[in-house]
Parts: sequence; structure tokens; C-alpha cells
Amino acid sequence: MKTIDTLTELEALYGPVSPRSVEKVRPVLSPLYRRWIGAARFVVLSTTGPDGTDGSPRGDIGPVARVEDETTLLLPDWQGNNRLDSLRNIVSDGRVSLMFMVPGALNVVRVNGRAVLTADPALTGSFEVNGKHPKTVIVVTVAEVYFQCAKALMRSELWSGGDQSEGLPSAGEFVREVSEDFDAAGYDAGYAAYARDRMW
Repeated sequence: MKTIDTLTELEALYGPVSPRSVEKVRPVLSPLYRRWIGAARFVVLSTTGPDGTDGSPRGDIGPVARVEDETTLLLPDWQGNNRLDSLRNIVSDGRVSLMFMVPGALNVVRVNGRAVLTADPALTGSFEVNGKHPKTVIVVTVAEVYFQCAKALMRSELWSGGDQSEGLPSAGEFVREVSEDFDAAGYDAGYAAYARDRMW
């Protein structure tokens, strides 16, 4: 397999960039982008650090991120598995990318910037849900924001393709693949009840 090793080769293969794809990039969260992000309950957080890259899905019952001002987003870190991959990367590097999605909407809003973590009680406490609050909040300083065209979601029929999960491996089966004695069926059957009190 011949690989593409220079930017000159790459750019010759694809041709000139579409002017609109550059012109649409904003340095701040305009009112329209603030409205979009305020409606998003799901985001993919991408980070990089000394041990590699990480992409982490984040979701919430309401807005997944709070728009603090035109250059600041606040993302609560709700309880998970404590691997801390994204958080370790943020402490080590700080560069982040976010992809916000809204069910039914074909566009994706992308944010690139830098992030820090805070455990400030006033801030973590402001995200309280059912008496619980996140241990940390990810504070993102926006460098650029823009919408991604709809082609990827149109091709994949992400919102209109219906439930295609039948026959796919379950979480329990993934665990059993590395631990033969694991009770995959029991884990899968009980997970919804297990997770109910651990969402926040």
C-alpha cells in the first residue's frame, strides 16, 4: 500500500478548499451557535495527551454544556468508570474538540479550543441534579466554532434509519470476551436498574 506522506500530495489529490468552509468559521459563539449548543443533549469530546488521543461521548437530560459567554462553555463531568482518559489529557495538554448533535438535525456543530478542569464548589454545585453534583467541570475556551455540513448524517441515515441494533454484541458480551466466566446476560439484564441511580 502506497501512503500519502506530504501535504502537497494530499492537496493535489483533493483540489482547492471550498471558500464557504473557511468563511463559516467564527471565533466566538454567536447567538445562533449559542441557541444550537443550548439544544444539544449529546456531544463527543475529543482530547489529546502524552498517552494518545481520546474520544468520549457525553450526554445529559438537558443541555450537555452550559454556554457561559461568547467564548466559554462549561461541561460537567458526571460520574463514570473513573478511567479519566479525557480528564488526564486535558490536564496534560488542554486542546479539545467538541461535536454537538441534536436528534433529527442533520448538521453538527463543532467547537475547537482549550480546556481546563475545576473542582470549585460554587461551579460544581451549580450543576446539581437530584442532590448530586459533578466532581469537576470542564471549562472550554472557544477558539473557533462552525457547523459541519449534513452529508455525513445524510449518508448514514443516523436519525432516519431506525433501530439497527438487533444482533449486535451487548456490553456484557464485550466483557465476557476478555473474561470467560463473566455473567453477560445477568449484567445486561440488570444494567438499566444499576445505572438509574448513577446517571449523575
